[in-house]
Amino acid sequence: MTMPAKRLKTLLVVSVVLNIFLLGTIGGGTYRWIEKQKADAIAQQRGLRFAAAELPQERRDQLRDALRQTRRDSLPLVLSARAGRIDVVQALQAPQFDRATLDAALARTRDADIAVRSRVEGTVADFAATLTADERLKLVDALQRHGPLHVGPAPKK
Repeated sequence: MTMPAKRLKTLLVVSVVLNIFLLGTIGGGTYRWIEKQKADAIAQQRGLRFAAAELPQERRDQLRDALRQTRRDSLPLVLSARAGRIDVVQALQAPQFDRATLDAALARTRDADIAVRSRVEGTVADFAATLTADERLKLVDALQRHGPLHVGPAPKK
């Protein structure tokens, strides 16, 4: 029993159309899923380097370079803060708890962290002083969404 040629051609055309539709649907769905993943990843990014994303490339490069130089200049402070955190852990793990040792390690760590933060904030302030009013508005908007000015939802009472 063989099918008539016309019916076989019709089934072949329907099969090809259905397969093209399914491939298009799968491809389109995959593309949308990947783009959503990218958008979600960008929305979750925090920090100063992401805060300048809406500025012109030249300005982003200027901020990146300034922050990079600040990071280089602050390396001794960063290392001091790291050493302080190690000292905090060691003080907490010691068989005999010594509050004075812990407090001193916490103070060294805090002082180094504050000094680094002050330098970074100063770098951002110096950079902001070079921006046009429109660029500053873009920067502050991004800092609120992605950077250190992000407030988040109000705490529940």
